[in-house]
Amino acid sequence: MPETKTIDADALCAAYFGETQSIMQRILGEERDALDAAAARLADQIAADRLVYIYGPGGHSNLASQEVFFRAGGLMHVSAILDEGTLLSNGALRSMAIERTPGYGKVVITDQRLGEGDLLILVNAYGINAALIDAALEAKRRGVFVIGVSSRQHAANTAPDHPARHPTKHNLLDVVDLAIDTKVPIGDAVVRVPGMSQDIAAISTFANAFALNCLVIRTVAKLVERGIEPPVWRSGNAPGGDEANARFIARFHDRVRAL
Repeated sequence: MPETKTIDADALCAAYFGETQSIMQRILGEERDALDAAAARLADQIAADRLVYIYGPGGHSNLASQEVFFRAGGLMHVSAILDEGTLLSNGALRSMAIERTPGYGKVVITDQRLGEGDLLILVNAYGINAALIDAALEAKRRGVFVIGVSSRQHAANTAPDHPARHPTKHNLLDVVDLAIDTKVPIGDAVVRVPGMSQDIAAISTFANAFALNCLVIRTVAKLVERGIEPPVWRSGNAPGGDEANARFIARFHDRVRAL
């Protein structure tokens, strides 16, 4: 019979909370200037009634684009690129294969018809996959201003010959116009269970969501300082939510592809 042992799951959950809090605190302090500069760019777009595009090519990184799209408290000018290729709902192994396919990201950006004067936020936990880098390079070639949200540490510690990498071996934060570092550690998972060799409990979704919501907060603050109250989604499940949102649907329905 294997030896039984008692593991303090409460302590492990507390450790996960502590790691998550630490990452968010670092983003809050160390990325203040980058977030502020990015918010100024977003504020300019929204003040000019232009859309802010966001794309998270790769597995769970797709959640980042959904985090700030059509979300209670979120900016209506955000247009998420919800490409089917890397969505886990179409098959996790398929998603991973597509995010590693050179040229795929270029097709997505071309299909969106982005160009001069547009702004694109690219979010990816690790910042290396081929679809991601192709999306960044193609967007920049077209004159799009590109903001990258990713982990510099994770990208820097991933081998140049890793199979996920783009043929150029670029890291996202090195090819964008403005970089926001989410501080995700190598491997993503941050909790060590006694008796296990593999860490558990990934942190990148929290890091991405926190960075993006800080970006939204700073953008709204800048717009209000200019005397502009940007349209923001209300929860359709809250009293008056549908009515509040309906005032703006016609303004965005034909412009935001995923609506």
